[in-house]
Amino acid sequence: MAEEAGMFKVQQTVGSVLCCKCGIPMAPNAANMCVRCLRSEVDITEGLQKHVIISWCPECQSYLQPPRTWIKAELESKELLTFCVKRLKNLNKVTLANAEFVWTEPHSKRIKVKLQVRKEVLNGVILEQAYIVEYVQTDHMCESCSRVQANPDQWVAAVQLRQHVSHRRTFFYLEQLILKHDAAVRAIKIKQVDEGIDFFFANRSHALKFMEFVGKVVPIKSRNDKQLVSHDSKSNNYNYKYTFSVEICPICREDLICLPPKVAVSLGNLGPLVLCSKVSNNIVLLDPFTLRHAFIDADQYWRAPYRALLSGKQLVEYIVLDVESLSSEVNVAGSKYSLADVQVARVSDFGKNDTIFIMRTHLGHLLNPGDYALGYDLYGANNNDTELDKYKSLVLPDAILVKKSYEEKRQKTRGKPRPWKLKSMNMEVDDSSRKLNEKKINTEYQDFLEELEENPEMTFNISLYRNKEYQLSEMASVTDGEDVPSVPLEQLLDELDINDEEEDDEESMTE
Repeated sequence: MAEEAGMFKVQQTVGSVLCCKCGIPMAPNAANMCVRCLRSEVDITEGLQKHVIISWCPECQSYLQPPRTWIKAELESKELLTFCVKRLKNLNKVTLANAEFVWTEPHSKRIKVKLQVRKEVLNGVILEQAYIVEYVQTDHMCESCSRVQANPDQWVAAVQLRQHVSHRRTFFYLEQLILKHDAAVRAIKIKQVDEGIDFFFANRSHALKFMEFVGKVVPIKSRNDKQLVSHDSKSNNYNYKYTFSVEICPICREDLICLPPKVAVSLGNLGPLVLCSKVSNNIVLLDPFTLRHAFIDADQYWRAPYRALLSGKQLVEYIVLDVESLSSEVNVAGSKYSLADVQVARVSDFGKNDTIFIMRTHLGHLLNPGDYALGYDLYGANNNDTELDKYKSLVLPDAILVKKSYEEKRQKTRGKPRPWKLKSMNMEVDDSSRKLNEKKINTEYQDFLEELEENPEMTFNISLYRNKEYQLSEMASVTDGEDVPSVPLEQLLDELDINDEEEDDEESMTE
């Protein structure tokens, strides 16, 4: 405005004064001293810790937060930086402006943190200064790790998982769920026993948390007990060992069930012959003749428990001769079903007789003439079930189909490695009660892998990893087993290998 009006404007300049110590020009301040002279006169880091000793457990990679708290933190993480700053005393005398790590060798057992602090000095002048604090790690085992090292069998709480069935399919699937969610990461020992697995923990709260996880993925009932180990009458301290007995529902996927009359009535006259289509924290029961279904939670099941009429080991292979669709697809608990009338014959009857069965099935969307299917043979089965005897006027069907069979097509690819694999827990095998049949377990594990390929909804909650033994040269042989269900390669995870990372680092350094 002044220039437009033709007025003279005085330019403003920042005045400078001479430092009273060294005489160099500087911007004026309350102390009349430059920053270099101020730092020579006043050290705001005086009285602050520059060397700190911290305790570190080499077993569980945790740090001791006095008096008795152990904190897990990775190198150069936010948690470790917060822990290091909190360990400093007299830091409240200054204002912390910034904190960052200074790189040190990982094996040097030294952690260096650069701190930027501010403080008011000499007539209200604020001085900012940086200094480095060195933390020395000393090895000191925490109580739980020292107890394990002294006696690995010195557990405080044990969880005994049991399922009274003739196979281990449930435990194979439960093992993958535990690995993905790290549910048993605090277990000091895992033991495989007949009809179940035992988990041992160093703390009762860890066992309770593990039981809570198992109850969210499978229907269970539990009971607990405790045993006095020792006590101090003077301090009134008691040491107990806790045992939690957990029983998993004996109903498994693809089991044929005859519902008790009271249960069938409570479910709206469902069944009474139903198939178990899915098991999670609920049991999904499906009527294969009407596609009616019901969800049973753990409380409902254990109030009126029942067992399977026939299980997966009694499945018989049939060949489909004709299919007549009756309804469109229906979604039940994430799976699709469709009613159809089919004509089937047992594969074992070929060349012996011409017996043909006509039945209704829920697999109308999958089956075509010439396909193979697995089902329960009620025509030639000798059923001795008390619940089935209560239905006097019930007419049993000749067979109930359960799933489509790919056995003939799998013969061409059987014995060859899959492009994916699963991880397994580090378990001890208990041979005291009964020596486990390794051949039987391996066969059941291969059946479990095939079940994962046939049912994509089962792979959503587990982690599949790429198999390095699967060679590209074998891709040509995949056409031999076409139309066989398989896991998409997009769902596979790359397994982390520390040795591979070290090799990559060495190669990058040589370059």
